[in-house]
Amino acid sequence: MQKPIFVITGIIIFIVFLVASGAIFTVNEYEQVVITQFGKPIGSPIKDAGLHFKVPFIQTANYFDKRILQWDGKRNQIPTNDKRYIWIDTTARWKIVQPLKFLESVTNEIGAQARLDDVISSATRDVITSRDLLEVVRSTDRLENILKEEQLILEVKSPAKDKTLDKSLTEMILERATKDISAYGIELIDVRIKGINYAREVQERVYDRMISERQRAAEKYRSEGQGEKAKIEGKMEKELKRINSEAYKKAQEIKGQADAEAIEIYAKSYSQSPEFYSFLKTLETYKNTVDSATTILLTTDSEYYKYLKKLNVNE
Repeated sequence: MQKPIFVITGIIIFIVFLVASGAIFTVNEYEQVVITQFGKPIGSPIKDAGLHFKVPFIQTANYFDKRILQWDGKRNQIPTNDKRYIWIDTTARWKIVQPLKFLESVTNEIGAQARLDDVISSATRDVITSRDLLEVVRSTDRLENILKEEQLILEVKSPAKDKTLDKSLTEMILERATKDISAYGIELIDVRIKGINYAREVQERVYDRMISERQRAAEKYRSEGQGEKAKIEGKMEKELKRINSEAYKKAQEIKGQADAEAIEIYAKSYSQSPEFYSFLKTLETYKNTVDSATTILLTTDSEYYKYLKKLNVNE
């Protein structure tokens, strides 16, 4: 009865020994392993998840991630083909597809990051230096006929959303970098440009130019506004004159009709006594022409003086 107990105990002790000595190792779903013996790789990479065995103390399990990894490069100052110095900030995604080649070439992720720095930065420099600034950056055309000679963008924060960057730019960088990085067992998923900025020594000049261009646009819009204002005021003045003219014409017509009616009434009234009418009109003439400062020289036979001759001086 004691024999099975000893056997089970022995098996447990053996398993514990294997685990403790590293003979059994676990591979997760997101991992891949290369076994090395005295520093040299042996066998094929292990990519299947589960429990695996190796020779304890002699062999070593080297773990590598199967997931997509992030690379974030340093900002580099690069001249364009037309000698404009700009700062380029790039990022990329990559993964390990050949762990054996990866181990032999760069050893680990730290070495891979350093290699990516060299390869992507070099590819970015080659692409940028072969293209003019206008091919690298372009505006969003928010102002018509502005910045056509030189379209200026000081910072691009989200190229994927607003499509500010030329699409072929990142494609060319990815194509060039892929050729060199594949030798290290790495697959480059994509490359993105996070930002483009002018070098510090030219930023102030660029800002001044942008301000000047926008002031010119503002003056253009002001000029157009003043033109529209003058056009509206001209129409308004013309309409006002037309209204005044029609009103004056209407008033004169009414006044003429009133004068005609008045004359007709006067004529009817005074036709009953022409002599009395002549007398009133003569008095009105005296009133309008003679005052204390007026001297009139008339002959005694003047019609103007006829009513004055009839006055009785003694009375």
